Amino acid sequence: MAKILLSFSFVFLFLVSHSSQDPVPNPNANPKSSPTPVHAELTNFGFPIGLLPNSVLSYTLNQTSGDFSVDLGDACKITLPPDNYLATYSKKVTGKIVKGRIAEIDGIRVWAFFKWWSITGIRSSGDNLVFEVGMVTAKYPTKNFDASPACEGRHSSS
Repeated sequence: MAKILLSFSFVFLFLVSHSSQDPVPNPNANPKSSPTPVHAELTNFGFPIGLLPNSVLSYTLNQTSGDFSVDLGDACKITLPPDNYLATYSKKVTGKIVKGRIAEIDGIRVWAFFKWWSITGIRSSGDNLVFEVGMVTAKYPTKNFDASPACEGRHSSS
């Protein structure tokens, strides 16, 4: 148990120490594409469009409960700014969204420290986004996610 806590403490300290960097342009972003309805919906809840790739086929959102499902049609790989972490999106991403918070996320994973970690939540905190990986969090400037990225290795639908 102590070994697990020590590992999570290391991951947390590493992520926090690297989370205050200035934004780095995302080479896979497509700044010229206009936001899709799901990307516009993200902004209604206080999030930037760059949290989702530009290859979204459809989505559903229950306005009462906040439950959502996003259909990408196929798995998607992107590189997240500013630290160039490899992230994968499943064909379908689900969760619950309310103003300033996305919880119960299923379908987004990031490669860090030689392991895949599931992103379980995202909070909007002023000019920053706080990504949750279990009990560990990492904070990044919101402006790093101003443009919706294209999936690597396939053409975008925009």
